[in-house]
Amino acid sequence: MRKIEKIEAKQHILPPAKKVAAYARVSKETERLQHSLSAQVSYYSELIQKHPGWEYAGVYADYGITGTLTDKRDEFQRMIADCEGGKIDIILTKSISRFARNT
Repeated sequence: MRKIEKIEAKQHILPPAKKVAAYARVSKETERLQHSLSAQVSYYSELIQKHPGWEYAGVYADYGITGTLTDKRDEFQRMIADCEGGKIDIILTKSISRFARNT
């Protein structure tokens, strides 16, 4: 008599999505730079949301604030707090100088 063996299907567990945010900053308040900031926010929003395996955690943007100090950049401070709170795994930015001019 033949023996029948049932083979169970393997469950593939997907790794959790990375929570991804972006940071943009322009230091001068001009119409051209306002457009640049808007373009960066749009670009990063679309990029993050289209990437498989990434969960959109937002785009943080400071406008018209110098990069030499962080205490007056509300969005930067909020982003750092969200990182510390586990809400963000990865931050995208145009350049590391967006975080601080002396970095």
